[in-house]
Amino acid sequence: MQFDRNTYRLTESGKIGLISGVVGIIGLILSGVGYFVDSHQFFHSYLTAFFFWLSIALGGLFFTMLHHIVNAKWSVVLRRLGENFMVLVRLMVVFAIPLVFGIKELFHWSDAELVATDHLLQSKSGYLNLPFFIIRLCVYFVVWVLLATYLNRLSLNQDQSHSPSILRRARIMSAPGLILFALTTTFAAFDWLMSLDAHWYSTIFGVYIFAGAFLAFLSLMTLVTLQLRNNGVLENVVTQEHDHDLGKLMFAFTIFWGYMAFSQYFLIWYGNIPEETVWFLHRWENSWKTVTLVLVFGHFIIPFFVLFPQGSKRNALVLKIMAIWLLLMHWVDLYWIVMPSLHSHDVHLSWIDLATMVGIGGVFIWYFWARLAKQPLVPVNDPGLQKSINFTNA
Repeated sequence: MQFDRNTYRLTESGKIGLISGVVGIIGLILSGVGYFVDSHQFFHSYLTAFFFWLSIALGGLFFTMLHHIVNAKWSVVLRRLGENFMVLVRLMVVFAIPLVFGIKELFHWSDAELVATDHLLQSKSGYLNLPFFIIRLCVYFVVWVLLATYLNRLSLNQDQSHSPSILRRARIMSAPGLILFALTTTFAAFDWLMSLDAHWYSTIFGVYIFAGAFLAFLSLMTLVTLQLRNNGVLENVVTQEHDHDLGKLMFAFTIFWGYMAFSQYFLIWYGNIPEETVWFLHRWENSWKTVTLVLVFGHFIIPFFVLFPQGSKRNALVLKIMAIWLLLMHWVDLYWIVMPSLHSHDVHLSWIDLATMVGIGGVFIWYFWARLAKQPLVPVNDPGLQKSINFTNA
């Protein structure tokens, strides 16, 4: 990897993108084989992988809008990385297409005969019906793609102009954009994940999914920044001070995820309504109980105590290990949400789980890396760039 310190551009992007693309294509081919071997397993595995990578792109969109709305200075040097993640929602539109054909394999509310015999599903049929479901899916992606494209275009225009109006327009768009983001991500979580068991409901579920998604995005962005710096890219631009703030955000959202997870469980346990408690009951039986405990310790307790000390947040090796660990836990979390609807009594890991993750993920990273090579790695004309480079934690 070679880097021009004057233009902030990669003059040679290395082999990460190429390797990711090749691995991704192989993974997609194997995923296609998996569809013909076991279509039920394929669609559940594919949904898990799809939402994992989509959540990272959505995390990038939230990070970018939050950066603009609070007029942050420390994160200017990281903004372009966030933007390159957020525009990947356009790629995820393509990966959403196979799921549309798998709706009847995934969601029991799509079975008209079953709905006719189920009073609760009949009462929800005004919302959970195939035409309205697809319309909502299109609306979600239209909102995400328009927001990401507009903000990214403004950022790239700023590379050619010193006009202060560009940041003002980005801030104006980000204010309603955050509201639209909150609504669309919440209902997308309801549609694609919560309605896998349409008898179950949780009003906090959307926030719970958002917390895990943003934490996964922070983890992957931390890995990318550390990888770039290890190769002499953005050295003395993204510094230990920025590592510290990324570590603080990872720590904060570890707590936030834990708080949302416990709040959801506690309120449902306390209410003791059968339609609600049965969802957790399935995840506390047989080998699913082990996965639940892995989440408790792996997604909250371990990262909480590891990231709590200030020294951990300023240690590149610790951050790298925790970033990889939290990405793994995010996958476990989504697997724990999706798979009991297929394997209700025991965990059944499948090679299709790996194939779909690698397939979508490989193409995802390839596209991200290709974009990095085509533009400056930082917003070169942002008035806060030098302050961000010189940023130190108080």
